[in-house]
Amino acid sequence: MNILVLCTGNSARSILLESILNDLGQGRVTAYSAGSNPAGAVHPQSLKLLEELDHDTSHARSKSWDEFAGPDAPEMDVVITVCASAAGETCPIWPGAPVRAHWGVEDPAALPEDAWDSGFRAAYDKLRTRAEALLKHPVETLDPGELKAVLDRIGKK
Repeated sequence: MNILVLCTGNSARSILLESILNDLGQGRVTAYSAGSNPAGAVHPQSLKLLEELDHDTSHARSKSWDEFAGPDAPEMDVVITVCASAAGETCPIWPGAPVRAHWGVEDPAALPEDAWDSGFRAAYDKLRTRAEALLKHPVETLDPGELKAVLDRIGKK
């Protein structure tokens, strides 16, 4: 199952959830992340936290969602937005008509630098809790309606 995580800048929240899903999914899911207006670099606090928590950051990069709308892109089963602005934007047409969900999380990068440690950790913890909840389900075999209901329930927690 392929999951695309979207946020406007693709530097913090979407990067965090991509890493979490890839690690916890253990091959059941493959997560990617992208942004509608990518920052061009992963936020240094995202990298710092992920490295402290033993996540692989070797492939982490800020990229445009256009990479995932082309004919050579992997077909997505799920698209999750993690910021309100990306949720409200007109997204490209994704090959395969993936299930869409919104898992809004406050932007830790918008906090003053002296609050980054706690802000990024809070965002990570919320996203990890949601990823764990998703992966408790047989996501690979749920029909699209069931999957949408599960994703929406989790996004409200």
